[in-house]
Amino acid sequence: MKIDNIGENRLSLNTPSIYLDYQATTPLDERVLNTMLPYMKDKYGNPHSSEHSLGWEAEKAVEFAKSQIANYINSLEDEIIFTSGATESNNLAIIGLGYSALKNSNRRTILVSAIEHKCVLGASIFLKQFGFKIEKIPVESNGLIDINKFQSMLSNDVLLVSVMSTNNEIGVNLPVSIIGELCKKNDTIFHVDASQGAYTNIDVIENHIDLMSLSAHKIYGPKGIGCLYINQYSNIKPLPLIFGGGQQYGYRSGTLPVFLIVGFGESCSIMSTIKKDEALKLSSLSSQLLNGLKNSCSELKLNGCPHNRHPGNLNITLPSIESKQFITLLQPKLALSSGSACTSNNIEPSHVLKAIGLSTEEADRSFRLSVGRYTTTNDIKTSITLIIAVIKEYSFSKQ
Repeated sequence: MKIDNIGENRLSLNTPSIYLDYQATTPLDERVLNTMLPYMKDKYGNPHSSEHSLGWEAEKAVEFAKSQIANYINSLEDEIIFTSGATESNNLAIIGLGYSALKNSNRRTILVSAIEHKCVLGASIFLKQFGFKIEKIPVESNGLIDINKFQSMLSNDVLLVSVMSTNNEIGVNLPVSIIGELCKKNDTIFHVDASQGAYTNIDVIENHIDLMSLSAHKIYGPKGIGCLYINQYSNIKPLPLIFGGGQQYGYRSGTLPVFLIVGFGESCSIMSTIKKDEALKLSSLSSQLLNGLKNSCSELKLNGCPHNRHPGNLNITLPSIESKQFITLLQPKLALSSGSACTSNNIEPSHVLKAIGLSTEEADRSFRLSVGRYTTTNDIKTSITLIIAVIKEYSFSKQ
């Protein structure tokens, strides 16, 4: 059998496309959409128009959404700064703090975990030109930070530590609470990218967090909106990267997109209510998926800590076929990914998988599955059938 013909039997299955890429983005929850619609049609006022009722109405909606997000992370409403998403939030946190430190601090070392999102790594590297030293916190083979090694890297020159709550590729939950406590003792600013951390504890007070990035489209909200939490009691705060009318206390100028903010707030409110029950559901579904795949192909390997992880995430290394070819052969029946959607044009192996010790070849054979709010048991069963069929067909073609 030619490789080009692999999947012909699979594509004949009369099934709709199944979405298993919830860590790339989540579908918009219908409850969120219904909350947004009035502000997309009739309630179109500018929240900064302070002289008429349409502006007041829009401002009130923004403030209510702020309260929903603040309740979600246990912050004050005035500590929420809206951005276009987690990438902008991470840049504002890291570069903005670096600019501020040039005037307000003598510390010049920034620590970031080796498995951070590319935007965190990129923003940190940008600051090297201003004399900052960037050091990567190593992780163990299970993706978790060695706390003893991290503690040895802390010094009175460390300005900032940036560690994500949950990794977007291998799904491991990092020890944010312990790291936050150590940063507080060292008088170091602690930034957390919590865009994937919906099912962890992201209480900013309990975890001693000074800066935290969130993104709505990772929690069934709209794309194009996120926020940065800025602890008002921090000794040093970021300087703005965007200038203009001085909105949002000068941190981020520009007219606020009310309908997106309303959706963001509602998505946080829903997640706050159901996160525990939903985490149990996702954990059950991902376990069924992993067990079903391993029962048919015991050579599959799970990457990352098997327990302390995002309940819907599975990152798997295949025994033979490269993941990009494997995913192509599953189209259009199954939506999954080989890694971060934000680096989809990057042909280099995943820096996350390399950081946990995988070889380039192993990284090239790895892919990510992520179940979510709308995944069903039938989706899991069908996905197992589709995936195993491609693996077996490929193995047969190579004989």
